[in-house]
Amino acid sequence: MPRQYHFAVLLALCLAGCATTAGQADAPATAVSPALSTEAIGALARAEADVEAARAAFTLWLSAEDALRQAREAASAYDSAKVIEQAGRASELCRLGTLQAGYPTTEMK
Repeated sequence: MPRQYHFAVLLALCLAGCATTAGQADAPATAVSPALSTEAIGALARAEADVEAARAAFTLWLSAEDALRQAREAASAYDSAKVIEQAGRASELCRLGTLQAGYPTTEMK
């Protein structure tokens, strides 16, 4: 998927959390609308970029894709802590996959 699409989805999630309807405007001041923290949004954006870079370099691990999927699901549920955790995991797995590509092969020659 293009990077612009991911950014648009992320922006839509942020704006959806901030949007209010006429019925919600009359709610008491103690009600908090669900939204992701800026740290979670940044972590998810970094993970998206890391996964795309790993995919382009053919070093993407399936577990990194799974962690990114879980981060996206947490973002749709407005769970900032889980987004940060899973996005960080995805980025770390992408980093490790890139490092692994530099290791010597175990293939007999």
